[in-house]
Amino acid sequence: QVRLVESGGGLVQAGGSMRLSCAASGNIFSFAVMGWYRQAPGKQRELVATITKGGSTNYAGSVKGRFTISRDNAKDTVYLQMNSLKPEDTAVYFCYLQWILGGEVWGQGTLVTAAS
Repeated sequence: QVRLVESGGGLVQAGGSMRLSCAASGNIFSFAVMGWYRQAPGKQRELVATITKGGSTNYAGSVKGRFTISRDNAKDTVYLQMNSLKPEDTAVYFCYLQWILGGEVWGQGTLVTAAS
């Protein structure tokens, strides 16, 4: 059973930076995509960024140029570097993994608050 554990959330001033980490426990050799979604109060969960097994990345338009997703294969960990944070980036951020043969795993979420 694979688990995803996020860390690194908290409170930051608008304009500041923060890095989220997502550590996977268990065998994730057969994953296709890992990434981050977020859900703000009263809103639907939305894609933030993803990275494929081959290293291709994809970003939501609202974070492109400010956020960077990366992966450390040796540690089975995915990172989300967030720069120039805005109040509208405030949300619970969820780590996500999709298997090659289908199915998903989600982390428990970590709260990021960008105060104006």
